[in-house]
Amino acid sequence: MIRTIAKSVLVSAALLAAAGASAQPTDGAYVATPVAAPAKTTLMTRDTAWKLRDGAFVTVNAPMREMAACQLVARDAGLLSGFTANGKAFDAAQLDACNAKAKVAKTQVAKTDAAPATAN
Repeated sequence: MIRTIAKSVLVSAALLAAAGASAQPTDGAYVATPVAAPAKTTLMTRDTAWKLRDGAFVTVNAPMREMAACQLVARDAGLLSGFTANGKAFDAAQLDACNAKAKVAKTQVAKTDAAPATAN
């Protein structure tokens, strides 16, 4: 029994060490790549902590839909150049829907709408 527990602990430790050493996410991970270099190395969206790795925010198993996770990161980190959920990258339409929630996108739209009127 003790050998089985010890073996389980060693296997778990080896897996955790390998996962920690790898900058590349595995299946079950969400990866959000911001357009601009982020000022923060961590990000908290609802109950999900994201860590910056190789220029992208990464988390494992966010307890929400993929689009919601993307939109929450975009809201805090700004426009995203890419988002991957469980090893599958968002297509252009999905990424556009995600980026619609980015603070930067809202600011750009507000500036465009506020164009000065010309006098006739």
